[in-house]
Amino acid sequence: MQKYLTPKWLLSIAAILFLIFWLIAIYWSFEPATFNPKQTAQEYAQQHNEKIVPGYTLTTSLITVTETLMNKSGGYLSNDVMPPGLFMDNMPSWEFGALEMTRDLALSMRKDISRSQSQSSENPFLTDAQPKLNIDHRSWLLPSAESQYQDAIDKLYQYRASLSTSRQGTAQFYARADNLRDWVKQVEKRLGNLSQKLSVSVGQDRLDTSFAGDSSAGKIPAEELREQTSWFQLDNNFYEARGASWALIHFLKAVEVDFADVLDKKNARVSVQQIIRELESTQESIFSPMILNGSGFGMLANHSLVMANYISRANAALIELSELLNQG
Repeated sequence: MQKYLTPKWLLSIAAILFLIFWLIAIYWSFEPATFNPKQTAQEYAQQHNEKIVPGYTLTTSLITVTETLMNKSGGYLSNDVMPPGLFMDNMPSWEFGALEMTRDLALSMRKDISRSQSQSSENPFLTDAQPKLNIDHRSWLLPSAESQYQDAIDKLYQYRASLSTSRQGTAQFYARADNLRDWVKQVEKRLGNLSQKLSVSVGQDRLDTSFAGDSSAGKIPAEELREQTSWFQLDNNFYEARGASWALIHFLKAVEVDFADVLDKKNARVSVQQIIRELESTQESIFSPMILNGSGFGMLANHSLVMANYISRANAALIELSELLNQG
């Protein structure tokens, strides 16, 4: 036994374990493919003899995105406490970006889209599902994040099944322009935050605009601020934006189906399609082994600035969509 505990044997075992963990980590880092929300909804409705009604496709998209977080290669990794998941950060950042988009949509469905007016009652299924999506994404025990997300998915299944029935008093989905606009405004803020985090990858000197528009602040001299993303956060911000864009692509494709009448009335369908096209650019293959952070016009690429460009263009189109929905 002693002859197997030599430094050479121990180093060999450590090297083999490292190689195994490294290969597993590479496999787990493969991002899931996109899916077609309309086709997915149609297939499920046909298999379970349910009727496709307004809201069915968007709810299906929300369910499928959340299930993908749980069932992709490696499963849900953000709360792993064992290697190799413990040492991975790119995929957990991707998961967090997608999760934030699901949280925004679930909240909007609970407080706006499923209610006829501000004084109406909330849907009980969404009331149960939405808070469960807000558990700390790194929680791994009592309760684990996965268990709460699965509970939320089960409630969303019930909401969708209730939507497809025609009985009075069942779940509702109000595909109105004001409801869609409220959700779009939330997405604007989310993308604006992501764009800002990506843009300061090379460092940025800016003036403090915290008091802009506040007349009570008086004539305070503008303070110059220096912002720069930590080298250790560059890839995390990049993959968070990539995951958020992946989820948003599916939600917007579902919006095309469930809010079709609204979009056609406002002549805004092409605007949604253009946003989707901008976001699809964020999902292009990465041929570099690591996220590079070259200077703005330097010799090396800056992947964060490229991602920020796509995110900013999508956000600008979302602002225009919001204005279209607010007109007449």
